[in-house]
Amino acid sequence: MFSTIQGFRRDLHQIPELELHLPKTKEYLIRHLQSLPCMLSSPIESSVLAYFDNGKASTIAFRSDMDALPIEEKTTVTYHSQHPGQMHACGHDGHMAMLLGLALRLPQILASLPHNILLIFQPGEENPGGARLLCESGFLERFHVRRIYGMHLWPQLPAGVIASRPGEMMARSSEVNIDIQGKSVHAASYGEGIDALEIACRYLCDLYAMERAIDPAQYRLLRFGVLHSGTIRNVVSDHARLEGTLRACQEAVFAHMKNELTHIAERYAPARFSFSFSEGYPALINDPALFQQAQDLLPQLICLEGPQLITEDFSWYLQHVPGVFFFLGTGTGIPLHSDHFDFDEHILMQGIEALVTLCHST
Repeated sequence: MFSTIQGFRRDLHQIPELELHLPKTKEYLIRHLQSLPCMLSSPIESSVLAYFDNGKASTIAFRSDMDALPIEEKTTVTYHSQHPGQMHACGHDGHMAMLLGLALRLPQILASLPHNILLIFQPGEENPGGARLLCESGFLERFHVRRIYGMHLWPQLPAGVIASRPGEMMARSSEVNIDIQGKSVHAASYGEGIDALEIACRYLCDLYAMERAIDPAQYRLLRFGVLHSGTIRNVVSDHARLEGTLRACQEAVFAHMKNELTHIAERYAPARFSFSFSEGYPALINDPALFQQAQDLLPQLICLEGPQLITEDFSWYLQHVPGVFFFLGTGTGIPLHSDHFDFDEHILMQGIEALVTLCHST
């Protein structure tokens, strides 16, 4: 079976597509699913749902993302991307291969399972958030989904190791843009102006002090990577712009930091502040009871010490039904979104076996 799974992954690696428009990927998945005893549907553009009806009242769902990244691949592998400027640099080709592998196993085990099984191939994880669009289609209710599982390749874990944790797994995030309007004067008369650059620097230090004061056990992050200000060395800048990211695993912590951004700005009147926040994805919170059940079924499952302060739109499903998200180690250390991202496909077999086992959960 390994050669089949490897073939799936390498075929898909060569046809990376972006966001919600994935016609070649969708066609490939349907071609390999249509001979299996499942009902296929596509609630949103490029999505593929494979429903294995076992005549039960409830359904367990398993999700794989499908989309690639706008990255020019720089590996030298024979299965190199055939789409210039696009690459499966986040492991979604491996995720699809695992779910196809599970699909091949289901006909042999379906009759022994206590649920129906739904396989979700979802576009738009990287952007714009295909999980939310799928949830809005009503498919969870239509197929009576009672729980959902997902798995993501993870370079920081040893090859084949599966890990997760109860509760906080990944963060809610928002991109933050802050514009500060001051008053421009010649540097020799700086007291008559409102120095937006100085205010931005002081304000930034205040924000970082606010974040550091939060209990470290409340997983959170506030960082700015861009500060633009000024036009010439001897003129007080009348405008500064900060661009950063706000992340937290608990809604109350996220709201507190967001409110403090505006509250701290009040110290710097009469400078005028304006803010914009992207919506981002919700925090990914694993269901503790389902995590414990998974740990009982998968004795090899490692419990992570803390969450990752990155985002994953799998969290949208968990706004509707309980579930667990897992990491599957690649052991390479090559980071996600790298133009050299690659992995040994043998690890996918451990992932498939774990998914098969989870099918038997009660």
